[in-house]
Amino acid sequence: MPYWTRKATGALATLWLASVAVFLLLRLAPGDPVSAALGAEADQEQHDRLARGLGVDRPLPVQYLGWLRGLLTGDPGLSFHYREPVTRLIGQSLGSTVQLALAAAVLMLLLGLLLGAALATERRPRLARVLDPVSTALLALPVYVTAVLFVFVFAVVLRVLPAGGEKDLFAAPDLAVQYLALPAVALALPGSVVLARLLATELRRTRQEEFVLTAVAKGASPRRILLRHVLPNSLAPFCVEFGLHLGELLGGAVVAEQLFARHGLGQLLLDAINQRDYPVAQTLIMLAVAVAVLVQLGSELLVGRLDPRIARAGTGEAR
Repeated sequence: MPYWTRKATGALATLWLASVAVFLLLRLAPGDPVSAALGAEADQEQHDRLARGLGVDRPLPVQYLGWLRGLLTGDPGLSFHYREPVTRLIGQSLGSTVQLALAAAVLMLLLGLLLGAALATERRPRLARVLDPVSTALLALPVYVTAVLFVFVFAVVLRVLPAGGEKDLFAAPDLAVQYLALPAVALALPGSVVLARLLATELRRTRQEEFVLTAVAKGASPRRILLRHVLPNSLAPFCVEFGLHLGELLGGAVVAEQLFARHGLGQLLLDAINQRDYPVAQTLIMLAVAVAVLVQLGSELLVGRLDPRIARAGTGEAR
């Protein structure tokens, strides 16, 4: 079976298993949407009437198949709480989260590459010795700690950036970037440090490979050796790790949006879980899973492209 077919089949199986797990786990949690909507004062008749109206009195397999059919056709139903289409609610919050996730992804990629190259440098050992403990400290700090530190330093002490909120990127791009800066950096830092340390390790290992030593012996310039031989052969693990962290950005966005008062998908998901709004919550979680799986699939296909030996593994062609 071709490499991409095996990976695509695995991705589809993961998505299906995730849909079952998400559907069941939300219903196993304490509370239900009817009690959340009516409160403790409602009688049994009101409870049964609303349960029929929301469709939560039907058997679980029927509810699951109905939701899955709607998900595949692009119509996951109405929100239990807002009584509006789930797609409309997601569309209203999508822009804020996409801006935050894209900004954090770009920062994570750039910081990971630059910091990784600096940590592995042999020409400036003092720089590597300074950056090593700094990267270790940043690696140990979770998003909510770095976010609070950034707010204290840049919004409270220096007063150069706003502590929270958001602006329309198209109506006021300069203000939008200011509001986006702190949450994007806080969200990107942990992943960028992991990427940097992984890249530094791969760069040091690749420098000891025979083909690199041969290039050095032939008098190739350090720049040519890095860009032509060392970096391309060190990027495969970096790409896979970057894909994994891209999938985690939506989860991190929930924390960042809470701390920086942004109204994105993370805030919508948190509200949906608190209100037991199953259609919104399970659709948003599946959206996050789908993004993570697709990014991971893309990174694995890229790795197969960068190193054909990986793509041939398990097919019998490697021999």
